[in-house]
Amino acid sequence: MPQTDSKRRSGWWLAFSGYVPATIYKLILIFAGSWVGVFAAKVIDRLGKGMRTSPRDVLIAESADKTQMGKSFGLHKTMDMLGVASGILIAYFILLFMGESREGFMRIFWISLIPSVLGLCMFFFIKEKKKPRPTKTKEPFWKNIRKIDSQLKLYLFVVFLFTLGNSSNVFILLRAQSLGFATTSVILLYFVYSMTASLLSMPLGKLSDKIGRKNLIVPGYVTFALCYLGFAFATQQWVLVVMFIAYGVYTAMISGVERAYVAEIAPQELKGTMLGLHATVAGVALLPASIIAGFMWDIINPAAPFIFGAGLSLIAAVILLLFMKNRRQ
Repeated sequence: MPQTDSKRRSGWWLAFSGYVPATIYKLILIFAGSWVGVFAAKVIDRLGKGMRTSPRDVLIAESADKTQMGKSFGLHKTMDMLGVASGILIAYFILLFMGESREGFMRIFWISLIPSVLGLCMFFFIKEKKKPRPTKTKEPFWKNIRKIDSQLKLYLFVVFLFTLGNSSNVFILLRAQSLGFATTSVILLYFVYSMTASLLSMPLGKLSDKIGRKNLIVPGYVTFALCYLGFAFATQQWVLVVMFIAYGVYTAMISGVERAYVAEIAPQELKGTMLGLHATVAGVALLPASIIAGFMWDIINPAAPFIFGAGLSLIAAVILLLFMKNRRQ
């Protein structure tokens, strides 16, 4: 039965409120008449993502068995990427039958509203665990900075460094087009990437519970570097297909595992703050990462941003390999 308790915890409301802008974003895209409307829609979407990410991750962490944190975050990533893959496949068939026309893209936007609304409705079936929490005086974050594990500080620095080279996925789609893939073929490539990530996220999350997060995060960064080098130097289309599959493997190795790592080593009273800080660090680095990549693409050549990203990823992997402790469950 749906949760009817009017006194829902703040985490539920924050997560729910963070998904509302995703629906507003699609509506604005439908009626946008210029790039200004598209830009406004994107800003609203990013604000929503910032609102929902850490409360959602806290919900997952608090609902998970402490020995199966990787599995729980992996399950979330599996369902997330499965949804992406399903949406991509629907978009592919719409464009296949309607052509790459304005009507086809508008049909995609309208249909995308359906899962957005259904997703909001599903929140009313979520029940938060009502754990007793002692009342305490709210303090500024900086006063608790000493409680943060040194390993977590190291990892947040590495995340920032790595993300500086991890530009928007738009660049890998542009790379596919530069090798002669048609728009519908590019959509299929992204579908292959999403399905690969979906199929592997949960098994690799479970594996991290057994062998430790480090033994997946470090190889994940190396896999990313190899993928980016492949995107940089590929001259044949089949190579790019392999790279998209490998890129899905990288996503499965990192996305859920890194959140599980942050959740398990963060102080209990700062878990939400640390998960939010992790998302903030990655988000802050992503904007200059895409700007740098765009500059390199235009001024140097299309391979430059991928070589740059591969280099930073390898540096991040070496730092973690040398200084990160492996915590097994």
